[in-house]
Parts: sequence; C-alpha cells; structure tokens
Amino acid sequence: MATRKPNGRSSIYLGKDGLWHGWVMMGVKDDGSPDRRHRKGGSEAEVTRKVRELEKQRDSGKVDKPGRVPTVEEWMRTWLDTIAPRTVSRLTLDSTYRPKVERWIIPGLGKHRLDRLRPEHLDAFYVWLGQQDLAENTVLQIHRILSRALKIAVRREVVARNVCTLIDAPTGEEVEIEPLTATETRAVLESAKDRRNGTRWSVALALGLRQCEALGLRWKYVDLDKGVVRVFWQIKRQRFRHGCADHHACGERLHRYPCPKDCPKAKRTSGRRHLCLQPCPARCRQHGGKCPTFCAPDCTGHAPSCPERVGGWAFVKPKGKGRRTVLIPPPLIPLLKLHREAQRVEEKAAGKNWGGMDLIWTRTDGSPIDPGDDWDEWKELLRAAGVEKDARVHDARHTAATLLLEQGVDISVVQEILGHSQLTTTKRYTHVTSTLATDAAARMGRALWDG
Repeated sequence: MATRKPNGRSSIYLGKDGLWHGWVMMGVKDDGSPDRRHRKGGSEAEVTRKVRELEKQRDSGKVDKPGRVPTVEEWMRTWLDTIAPRTVSRLTLDSTYRPKVERWIIPGLGKHRLDRLRPEHLDAFYVWLGQQDLAENTVLQIHRILSRALKIAVRREVVARNVCTLIDAPTGEEVEIEPLTATETRAVLESAKDRRNGTRWSVALALGLRQCEALGLRWKYVDLDKGVVRVFWQIKRQRFRHGCADHHACGERLHRYPCPKDCPKAKRTSGRRHLCLQPCPARCRQHGGKCPTFCAPDCTGHAPSCPERVGGWAFVKPKGKGRRTVLIPPPLIPLLKLHREAQRVEEKAAGKNWGGMDLIWTRTDGSPIDPGDDWDEWKELLRAAGVEKDARVHDARHTAATLLLEQGVDISVVQEILGHSQLTTTKRYTHVTSTLATDAAARMGRALWDG
C-alpha cells in the first residue's frame, strides 16, 4: 500500500537532529509558489500542537503573510509614514498620532513581534500608562491609534488578528461642557460690541463655528447682501518641515544623543559636574512620564531651524460634513459691515505691512490670530461680562446649539448649521436646559390633565 500522504496534508516527523519537525500547507504565496510553514520542537506533542494552531488559522482564513513579521515599532512607523497620511491630515498626524506613537506605544510595546502581541501585553501596557498621570481620554486615544494601525495590518494580511479587539478598551471621561444661558450670552455680546474684532464672538455664538473655522473665515466667503456665510475652510498652523536637501545635516547642531559608556565629560575633575544621560527602560517610573528624549542616529528633525523650512499658516478643509452654507441672523449683518469698514481703515494705515490674507478677524497687521490669543480674549470677555462659568472657546459652539433648540429649531437643522456628519454627534452638543425641561413638563401636563 502507498505510504505517501495526499497533497496538502500536514506532516510531522522526527528529524536526524533529534528534534520533531512539522510542515503545514497554508496556501499559495504571491509569486504562485506553495506557502509551507515549518514548526519544530523537542517532542511530538509540542510540534503537534503548533501544527494544529497553524491548521486552525488556515481553516478560519486568518493566515499571516509569509516572511518575517514586523515588530510593533516597525509597523507603527510604516503606518505613520506611508499609510496614515492618505486619510489623516498632516496636522493631526504630526500633533497627535506621531507624538503618542513615539512617546508611548513604541517604548511600551515596540519590541513585540506583531503576531506575538497578546492581550496580556496590552493589559500591562495600559496599567503602565495609568501610572504616568495621563488623562483617561489620552489613554483611550492611544488605544484607538494602536487599534487603527493593527486593523490595517489585518486588512493587509500582515497579521491574522487585531489584538486590540480582544480586550475592553480603556474608558474615557466626558468633558464637562459649559454652555451659556441666553442671559449670559447677551452679556458677553454686550461686552464684546466695543472691542476690536468683537463681531468674532457674535458669529461664534450665533453660528456655532469652530475656532479654526471662525479664525479662517475670509471676506470672499461672506455675502452680506444675501446674508450667508460659506464655511469652506479653516485655518491652522502646519508644523514646519525641512525644505533643504539633507535634513540630518541641517539640524546637526541641535541633535541630542545619549552619553557613551566612557563619557569623557564625566571624567572631568574641575568645573560643573556632568551628569550622564542614558535612555530609560520601556516602563521607567523614575521621571514620571518625562524621561529624557534623544535623537535617532539618522535624525531628520529640527525643521523649525531650517532656513528653507516650509509650513506655517495654511487653509484646510473643515471637519465633519466639510463645506456648508449658513445664514447670518439679520441683526448681525450691519455689525459685520461696520467691522469691514473699520478693517479697511486699518489696512490703509498699515500699507505694505498688511498681512493680505483676506481674513475677517486679524491682528493689527492683518496676520492670523493665534488660537492661544483667541482663547485668552474669550476668557477676558467672560470676566468682563460677569460670567462665572469656566467655559472654553468651544463651548460657544455648544451654546449656539442649545439656543437654537430652545427656539424650537429642529435638531436636523441644527446638525446642518453645525456641520456634523452624524445626528448622534449633534445630540452630544445639546443640553436639556431649564427652558426645554419646563416646556416638556407643561406639554405632558396638558396631554394628561387639561381638557
């Protein structure tokens, strides 16, 4: 009788090296050749278990690509450099994704091979993050970044599973929202009317624009005759990037490396004592999350010092549903006309020094208003109006949504005004005020007891 096993059947045998070997047919490689995976161990039972695990992956359709599986560090950098930029804005990538990957994910999980990352590794990682005095929402954001990168790895068959889906995500915390009442809103508008750029806050409270949408609003997108505002862009400060040919050489004088083991400065016997700096371990608890950072050997950072740098202020598309057109409340139109006339006087006085970006609200030289300065102006305005709430600039947007609902505006219309892509997002921006609650109670009373 034939002893040859059918094609595709797994094989287990004792090799001449004294170890047990197993071969599993997983499919076909990209070049059309058979994808056979090898496992070995000290006993037949051990190899049998490994073979059955491979067969289980094959039969369920969860097969890793052949070849060396990258580490978490390698994959996260690949994702940041070549995949995420296609769907994520450069500003978000540079200000949120990359810092969290480099500061937390890579030091905490980077050495694990992607296919050997297990739920218990993530459990330990999130416990460590919780000891670094990070906000709950920051930990949740780190989890979402990691999960998104692993989701792409599964989709591209780099690994068979996204281990982030096997654990409970870290819990976030609801940010306390401080919408202003109608009385408080009127007090703010009264305090702002005589200020330079005072109409900026009239638009914020009436139209619910995001901060960057308001600061990036240009005259060519405002039609005061028809009373409409086209919210097509927002302005943001893009992170500087090198414009030179050799990024590493450009920042040579700013590179920071750890001290060598035989640091010559540590051997000095005179002058100020030198403290050697070395990289911290992955789960360092000595510095409270503020460990010293060093440049990579091939560092290409320090772009702000590049004489040919690119970046700075740029107009980008708004969030959510993107472009939208919003009607201006009639009493606000004459105020904007007066503001335009006052700005023309400033522009004429500045002459060639005027920024020339066609912005509605600017600094005295026509350049964009920094979001930090805008925040300070809002806080000062609240104090001048006697508002005791510690409201954020973004709470003006919440206020607009709440006031619109109090006036009986349908929530789907509020969604269009705010530019949300989903109605559930709009509901988060609305708040049951005493006016709405009183009206609801009165309607229920009429339904059950009146007439």
